[in-house]
Amino acid sequence: MSRYALSVTTVLLAAACSAACVSGVGAPPPAGFVRVDQVGYRTDEVKQAFVMGPSDDTSFRVVDESGRTVLVGAAGPPTGSWNAEFTTVRALDFSALKTPGRYRVLAAGAAPSPVFRIGSGAELFGAQVTANVHFFQAQRDGVDVVASVMDRKPAHLNDATATVYEVPRYDQAGKELLDGPLTPVGSQVDVAGGWFDAGDFLKFTHTAAYSTALLLLAQRDGSAGGPELAAEARHGLAWLDKMWDDAGGTLYAQVGIGAGNNDVRSDHDVWRLPEADEAPGADPALAHRPVFRAAEPGQPISPNLAGKVAAAFALAAQTSTGDFARRALDKAAKVYALADREPRALVTAYPHAFYPEASWQDDLEFAAAELARAGKALGDPRADGWTRDAGHWAAAYLTSDTLGTLGVGDVSALAHADLVELLDAGGAAAEITRDRLTGDLARQLDDGRARAARDPFRAGADYLEFDAVPHAFGLATTALLHRQVTRTDTYAAFGTQQRNWALGANAWGSSFVIGAGEVYPRCPEHQAANLTGRQLTGAAVNGPNGENRFAELNRFPTMRTCVTDGFARFDGRGARFVDDVGAWQSVEPADDFTATALLSFALASR
Repeated sequence: MSRYALSVTTVLLAAACSAACVSGVGAPPPAGFVRVDQVGYRTDEVKQAFVMGPSDDTSFRVVDESGRTVLVGAAGPPTGSWNAEFTTVRALDFSALKTPGRYRVLAAGAAPSPVFRIGSGAELFGAQVTANVHFFQAQRDGVDVVASVMDRKPAHLNDATATVYEVPRYDQAGKELLDGPLTPVGSQVDVAGGWFDAGDFLKFTHTAAYSTALLLLAQRDGSAGGPELAAEARHGLAWLDKMWDDAGGTLYAQVGIGAGNNDVRSDHDVWRLPEADEAPGADPALAHRPVFRAAEPGQPISPNLAGKVAAAFALAAQTSTGDFARRALDKAAKVYALADREPRALVTAYPHAFYPEASWQDDLEFAAAELARAGKALGDPRADGWTRDAGHWAAAYLTSDTLGTLGVGDVSALAHADLVELLDAGGAAAEITRDRLTGDLARQLDDGRARAARDPFRAGADYLEFDAVPHAFGLATTALLHRQVTRTDTYAAFGTQQRNWALGANAWGSSFVIGAGEVYPRCPEHQAANLTGRQLTGAAVNGPNGENRFAELNRFPTMRTCVTDGFARFDGRGARFVDDVGAWQSVEPADDFTATALLSFALASR
């Protein structure tokens, strides 16, 4: 896939010396750097930063806005070596500082840290939820765009009469379309609206259902976002309602095609604004986009897709009232009933390689748990049966060989937490126990904690693989869910560390959420942001990736050059971070990335 950018020519970021660096004119560059969570720390949580450099001097101090020293300390023992230049990384603990305010960390031989805040969860993370909602507003397709966000204009109005085509066939790598011209099945459907999936203009039910469900969870369980969050969740839900043909029992999986061949032009072949697709003289292949089904009408639907869509509708039933809530519950029940219980292959996107996914029992557990919660609230007699179903699918997941952690490919953490609360409220699920559910939440966190123990910056995600940042936010969210259902702080510090890493306490000193802090991606691979020159505030990007993954960057004649220099110095342990409009491997934002971050912030803001 390709994930896209902002229009600044070459920007020399102060990644090597944060924007607030105060070295004198002609002074040598600092030998060390302090890495902090640039959004900040709650008053009641563990507060750690890191200093990286060649120095063995362990002294540090924290100063307030006036420069007054408010805390003096000594760094902990080395947590490891990062690269040939930064041979020592040490943790700086300033948890004793609980006074709200704006601060900076100064460490011997290092550049001053960026400014960060100490405050309540609502003060720190409520604004981040609002920013994440801004990203989803920027992603809107169809007529209902938010014009004040990145100068967006209505786009892809022809999706209202889109033609359905036979599912395309791809090679095993998912790079080559094996079909010649696509084969229409003769029907037309209204699939206008929704969100673009990432920096391109494709729309996937898979990621839209996941993102809508997480926005609804944030609305239900968080305390931030307000009416704008609710409106954005409704926007996502309205498009899912179009992708589900209730009368015909058909779920549509995708609008547009991202990998074509010489006969089939794809979305990824052109760099343009979305409204250009239907402008006079537009390419017919882009002006009239194909729609593909997840399954034939009335036939079993890939359970990972059915589970996510059913969960989203059931969550809509929980966050609404009256007839709307009952209709949403009935739709959820119909989609869930059509889920394939013995799938031979899973459907995510076409090609599947765009979004590889192996697990599916977790999706059915998620759907059944949310159906049960909605059913209990609405007095539906099916609620007890759905609770039993959730227990069955939870047990099946726990004995599968696809155990993972929270992200678009594994929603077990969300399902477990809500099933625990159903059991606590008197629900019965003979095949599962509370302890097994909380034990699997702990398993997910223990896996991350074991990895973090070997990493100098205590990252629990693998940043040699894709999706390091959303996995970090997934671990942070899971720690909050574990605390919610166990009332213990066993993983609180670990969860905080994962958020810290994603927001700047990492080797590159960059927050990986655009607009969060002082140093963050300026050149995301995002067509609308790149061509309008507007900042894509609130977008979460992939972050660092394995150095072997950057052999080719995307380059289009119409792409506005944008590169941020200064990060290469901090690459290490086989990982790179590249802030370049063509570096989809690092800086393409995505709906699922940002939805995971949004839920994490929403839960932390309580």
